[in-house]
Order: sequence, then C-alpha cells, then structure tokens
Amino acid sequence: MNNAQELLDAQQERFRRLDPALPDSYPLPRGGEPLVARTRPGEPPVAGLTTHTRQPPGSLPSLWTTTETHELFPLVGDRPHEGMDALLRAFGKQVASRSPAETDSSCLVTWPSRDVRASRALLDHGFVPLSCLAVRTRAPNVDTELSGTVKVRRAGPPDLDEVVELAMAELEYAALVGSSVLRPDAAELKRSVLRVRLRSGSSPRGISPRENTTGGDPVWLAERDEEVLGLAECGWVDTESHHGGHRLGTGLWGYVNCLSVREDQRGTGIGRDLMAMAHSDFAAAGAVGSFLYYNPANPLSPVFWHRQGYRPLWTIWEIRPATALR
Repeated sequence: MNNAQELLDAQQERFRRLDPALPDSYPLPRGGEPLVARTRPGEPPVAGLTTHTRQPPGSLPSLWTTTETHELFPLVGDRPHEGMDALLRAFGKQVASRSPAETDSSCLVTWPSRDVRASRALLDHGFVPLSCLAVRTRAPNVDTELSGTVKVRRAGPPDLDEVVELAMAELEYAALVGSSVLRPDAAELKRSVLRVRLRSGSSPRGISPRENTTGGDPVWLAERDEEVLGLAECGWVDTESHHGGHRLGTGLWGYVNCLSVREDQRGTGIGRDLMAMAHSDFAAAGAVGSFLYYNPANPLSPVFWHRQGYRPLWTIWEIRPATALR
C-alpha cells in the first residue's frame, strides 16, 4: 500500500468539494487488514483496510448490528466508481475466504451520502442503504416551537418502565425497516442501560456543570394528563475526545439516540415538541449541531427528520448475510 497516503489525500480533497460538512480526516481503523485492487491492468491500484468483528451475546451493539461484521474502509482517491467497484470485488474474495456465517452476518461500508458515483458501484454489488448518519447544523424555519399540546419534562428513575416500553417499541419498528436486530434479551439490555442513564447526574462531555444546568445525557418524556406518550433519548459527543465522533466536524454535538411516540399518538405533534425541547437544550449547551441515525426504508422517520432540519452526511451500506456479497 505504498500509494495509500496519495489515495487518502486525493480522496479527502474530493470529499471537501463534495460536502463541506464532512470531517477534515477520513476515519481509518487501527489494526485493519490491507486490501489492494486494480481497476484495470497497468493502472495504479486502489486500496483499503478491512476489519472483522464479532459481537458477544448480551452486548448492547448486538441490538443494532449483526453478530459477525466484515467492514471495508475504501481508499479510492479520485476514482469513486471504478475504484469502489474494484475494491468490492477484492473484498468479496477476501470475505469468501473466511467462510462467513450464513446467518447473522454482514458486509458494511460507510460512505459520504452525496457520493452517488460510489453509490452506483455499491448497488451493483448488492449493498443496500440500511441507515444514514444525518446532521443538523442550523435551525430550520419550521417546527421549532412547543405546541403546548403536551408537557415535556426530563425523565427520572421512577419513569423506567415507561421509558423501556417506548424504547422497545422503536426498536421493534426499526428492526423491520433497518439495521436493528430484535434479540431475545433486547428488553433486558435496554432496561439495564436506561436504568443507569436515568440515574446519571454527570455533565455533558466537554462542558462544565455551570455551562449546562440540565446535566447528564438527557432523556425527555412527553405526557398528557400524567400519561407518558413519547420519548426522546439524547446524549452528547465531543469529537475532540470521544471515539464515536470521528465522522463529524470538530466540537460538541448533541445526539438523538431514540425518538419514540406511541403508535396511536403519531402525527399529533408530539415528536415535534420533544425535539423542540431537545434542540433547545443542545443550543443552550453550546453544541455546534446535532446528529442521529435513521433508516431510509422507514416510511415515517426520513420525512420527519428532514422537516426537523437534518440531512444525510454518511450512508451505511450493508449486505446481509455476508455470503450475499457479489
């Protein structure tokens, strides 16, 4: 991979022209296995790194990914279509040599959403856009005020049962239209994590308690007549110190992990009210923006999130099972 740095530099320059919101550097894994491919004889090669990971039973990531994952991090320089096509062919041979599981396995490529030339190659090899990382860096002109139809408040430990119920409703729906996986122990895993979150009193990463009076990773509830109708589970990512922020620009970001409204209450403005409160909290903490993941195949969330001012930055392309890579 002698030309890896040249490929990376050319690729990053192209990314800057393609989408100014992309980060200044392309995230590469530590310890990845090198992969090299040629678009045609005599042409300089393209390259990449691959990883092979397994999620142990009972782990939280097993709720949003397969047990076995083969991931490719391409370095295609300024040849997005031909380079991606060649790498995917080489990636397919590599994955096949490892005898991937026939079930609960996947191949994964995360790539800038606006790079449609690379998208064509991914589609041709059988990948589907299961989820998107979307960002909101400005306040939209609509849907920013509380409607007053519900009360929005911070959740606490006594709300655990209602929070878990709403979080599970979102997971069950997402498993039908995206990358989430409904594991047998999902409710137990959710309850364990949410119990800790609701008890948390720490401040957001990167800012002091006096700069943010709400504290912790906020979980918001919408209720009417003391009946809980919706949930917004949020958090924080500081890209200067948090390993999960490498696909975002520099600064403190608000994160929307889960928005869930009772099925019989959807379309009444509850989701909008929850996000008005969440966005106000993000702004008060000095966040440079907010981000979330949504499923393009979901008939509800893309339209809602676009109206809230979010737009795709990275698309997560997958093939399930890994043996289906062509």
